[in-house]
Amino acid sequence: MGTFRYLMTVGMGTLIALSDIGASLGQSEASGDRLPSSAPETAPPSGETQGRTAPRAGLQAQGVTPTVENVPEYLTPNPNPLQFPTESDEVEIVGTQPLTLEQALQIAEQNSQQLQEALLTVDRNRAALQEARAALYPTLGVQSSLSRSNSTGADLANQRQRQQLGDNAPPPEGGSTSLDGGVELTYNLYNSGRRSGQIGLAETQLLVSELDLERVLADLRLEVREAYYNLQEADDQIEISLSAVDSSEQSLRDAEALERAGLGTRFDVLRARVQLADAAQSLTQAQAQQRIRRREIARILNVSQVVDISAAEPVEISGLWNLSLEESIVLALRNRAELEQLLLQRDLTDYQRQIALSALGPQVNLFANYNVVEVFGDDLDLADGYNLGGRVQWNLYDGGAARARAVQEERNIEIAETRFGQFRNQVRLQVEQAFFNLRSNFENIQTSNIAVDQARESLRLARLRFQAGVGTQTDVLTAETELTRAQNNRLRAIVTYNRALAAMERAIGNVNEGLISTP
Repeated sequence: MGTFRYLMTVGMGTLIALSDIGASLGQSEASGDRLPSSAPETAPPSGETQGRTAPRAGLQAQGVTPTVENVPEYLTPNPNPLQFPTESDEVEIVGTQPLTLEQALQIAEQNSQQLQEALLTVDRNRAALQEARAALYPTLGVQSSLSRSNSTGADLANQRQRQQLGDNAPPPEGGSTSLDGGVELTYNLYNSGRRSGQIGLAETQLLVSELDLERVLADLRLEVREAYYNLQEADDQIEISLSAVDSSEQSLRDAEALERAGLGTRFDVLRARVQLADAAQSLTQAQAQQRIRRREIARILNVSQVVDISAAEPVEISGLWNLSLEESIVLALRNRAELEQLLLQRDLTDYQRQIALSALGPQVNLFANYNVVEVFGDDLDLADGYNLGGRVQWNLYDGGAARARAVQEERNIEIAETRFGQFRNQVRLQVEQAFFNLRSNFENIQTSNIAVDQARESLRLARLRFQAGVGTQTDVLTAETELTRAQNNRLRAIVTYNRALAAMERAIGNVNEGLISTP
């Protein structure tokens, strides 16, 4: 169950009232495989927002195959990207939706604006490739014109005839009306490699955008995982703070009981109240941090502005990495989309170099056209004709501009190779950092589990000794502090381990099944 916990403090004597309000939205924490298809009572009506369609098939490029199923409509944002709220009730939180990590990943893949932008870029580059390939085919054009003409020379001749012949002058000659049209077929037979370079450039740009789509998706998954682990950490921090408050309350009751029995002092009671006040402040801070983490993951998932997100899964080890450090490094160097993008950048610059040098070569074009002309009122038949030929153009000298552009692209190739080496070293460092963090935090988890058990037993014994009058209040307060610290250490170790595992998946790229096993 998703649970809200509220803290109420009254005066010096702090009264802790905990209200567990079930926020079940029709699903079990144990299964959590799919979101409920119907909106819960705490969620906004489904008619208030409209869902968006799932990502298109272009997302499957380079092995990217997200599955978005049964996502409730009330979790989708407004389909208008330019919409923004103007009233306070449009941003008021009216419901909380518990989500598993897998569900959060699915919703992020559907709602992510960065992912949609990457998809649109792939579609745009696919259209650019079609445009470049159009140069492989001839072009066919049709033109036609209808004109009426009356020249100044004809008008002057009519005026002279009227002056010379008077009434005997023949009727003036009018203007002529003509209709002409033509069909022209042209084909670029040879352009010194410009056409092949432009097609290769467009093909490579499409591959780069598909790889960038894979990169964006991997970054999104890492961001969602980290935000979800942060939310889990905030939830457990509240539980630890609540436990500390309960323990401090017990110590205060013991101190007050001993004071009434004449076995304790006012000093012990005051120290217990201070300890309880400190625990209450920590709980308040933990609750504020939880709210911040909920809004943070809601922003990443881009859900409706009136829905809050809570974690439906407890904090636990998310998996075990099954490869050695060396195998992980090799796999990362083979899988990372960014490395392949840098290699494709070399191809891009090489095609641009080819296009630049094509300006120095000959350009051969073939053409064929057919024309018809009809002059109305001249008692002549329709006239037609055709023209076939070829045209060669060769720019023999351009002041060295084309070769200068080619040299620029050659330097760009060298820059891309240098960047490849830099990023290769960065990938290795990312894998090593994640691997060492995995190993150290896994050991810390084992150690912290023992420390929590020992600290809990130490607190129990210290409280029994204090209640029996043979121990001191200082022993109890110290044991409480040690237990809280041990619980925080265990929580931090597990969450840091999960973050390291997510970082390892991101460093590897496409993680195949079997690399991560169930703990």
